[in-house]
Amino acid sequence: MTPIKEPVQVVKQRRDAALRSLVSGLPYVSFLGIQFDRRGDELTAILPFSEKLIGNPSIPALHGGVTAAFLEVAAIIELSWASLWDEIESGRVQAIDPMPAIRLPKTIDFTVDYLRSGVPRDAYARARINRSGRRFASVHVEAWQDNRSRLFAQGTGHFLMPPGPDEPAE
Repeated sequence: MTPIKEPVQVVKQRRDAALRSLVSGLPYVSFLGIQFDRRGDELTAILPFSEKLIGNPSIPALHGGVTAAFLEVAAIIELSWASLWDEIESGRVQAIDPMPAIRLPKTIDFTVDYLRSGVPRDAYARARINRSGRRFASVHVEAWQDNRSRLFAQGTGHFLMPPGPDEPAE
């Protein structure tokens, strides 16, 4: 007897609920206004423009700290999302009820390359996991505004992965 397949809409709702729960538990993400667009297992971070994000009003340009935080958040959420994917797909995770249910990766180091000024427009970022092991992960993130081929910043980070559900917390 083959198992009954879930309707695609149920799977999409479960994925969206889990992503909402993951992101809503991070106050800094809310403060900056970062959102995530999910297409299958691929996430795009979106930083909607706001005047509070401007660091140099005479240019005007996005603050470098905001740019770095945006890239780092995109990397951390991508790592968390990738580690949760199998649980979400199996139905074992419906939504992450308040954030303490998941431990986020901890940043070991994060390097940002500022390629050009971020202008007063929405920004987008995608993270690519270069390597993710049981203890450590390496991620590369690229950010753009109007044209994906014209990056305004990129970052590379190394992260300490949280222990799995069957491992003791340190």
